[in-house]
Amino acid sequence: MRVNISKKQTRGPFVRKVEELSGQNLMVCYQCGKCSAGCPAVSEMDILPNMIIRFAQLGFKDELLKSKAIWVCASCLTCNSRCPKGINIAEVIEAIRQILLRKREDHVKVEKLTDKEKGDVPPIALVSNFRKFTS
Repeated sequence: MRVNISKKQTRGPFVRKVEELSGQNLMVCYQCGKCSAGCPAVSEMDILPNMIIRFAQLGFKDELLKSKAIWVCASCLTCNSRCPKGINIAEVIEAIRQILLRKREDHVKVEKLTDKEKGDVPPIALVSNFRKFTS
């Protein structure tokens, strides 16, 4: 697979929006991986927390918006406390969720989940799913 990365993409509207909503400078991250090493939800993620930051740095909007990881994140803030550069990674993940929710696209269709599936879904996914209908 070939990936073309340009300055236009890395400083494009998606990257600027993530930085604006999260209040974080994505370019500070140097990919040490400490956020991923401490994440209690990492075993359920398709993209690790440090990879979420890298994808956001590179402007990989579609990959992030389709990611399971942004919904699996429990916002426990372990990643924030481990980051040597002081990046609030949980806020970046929430910003990505908000970008998707502002488009009013469903990732989780609660009405189609069985009771067992509802018990298996991370609570933040359910909360975020309902949040878009409150504005």
